[in-house]
Formats: sequence, C-alpha cells, structure tokens
Amino acid sequence: QVQLVESGGGLVQPGGSLRLSCSASGSIFSIQGMGWYRQAPGKQRELVAYISSSGNINIVDSVKGRFTISSDNAKSTVYLQMNSLKPEDTAVYYCTADIVERGGHGYAMDFWGEGTLVTVPP
Repeated sequence: QVQLVESGGGLVQPGGSLRLSCSASGSIFSIQGMGWYRQAPGKQRELVAYISSSGNINIVDSVKGRFTISSDNAKSTVYLQMNSLKPEDTAVYYCTADIVERGGHGYAMDFWGEGTLVTVPP
C-alpha cells in the first residue's frame, strides 16, 4: 500500500507565503512524478503544478511566478512553495503521485493525499 501525507496548509494573509509538503511512503518501487492539484469551493479540481522524476515541470499559468514546485527524490517528497498568495488561491490542495508499486504489475498508478486547506482571506 502507498500513502501520501500532506502538510503545511493554513490561514495566511494576502501577499503571504506557505510551503506545502507531501511525502510518499509504503510499498514503492518507483515514483514517476508528483504534483499538486487544488479544488476551490464550488469549482472543479485543477492541476497546479507537477514535477516528473526527471525534473520536468508543468505549472498552471495562474500561479507562474508565484508558486514553485520542487522534489526530493531521496525522501519521496514534493514541495509547493507558494508566495504572494491571493484570495483566489484559497482551496484544498491535494498531493498526487504516479507510483509503481513494489510487487505490482509494473505500471504507474495515481495516488492521492487527503488534502490540506489553504485559506487566504479577502
């Protein structure tokens, strides 16, 4: 079994910063990539940023220049540094990872964390 555990959410004033962390653990053979999605109240879940195991990064335009994604492959951990936060960044942030399980069929599967709430008041 694989688990993703997020941390770092909270309440921050506009213009402030937060750093989210997500660590994967369990029966992991390899991690193909890790990333972050978010879901604001009444809206669909959207991709925020994703980093592949080779370091390729995909980041949504609305956070470019403000958010940075990075990973520590040795720790199976992905980070999301969020600066210059805005009220529209308020959402539950979900960690996701494409993981090949040890002893599994050899294909990567998507795993999700339970989410961490980021609140930026108006």
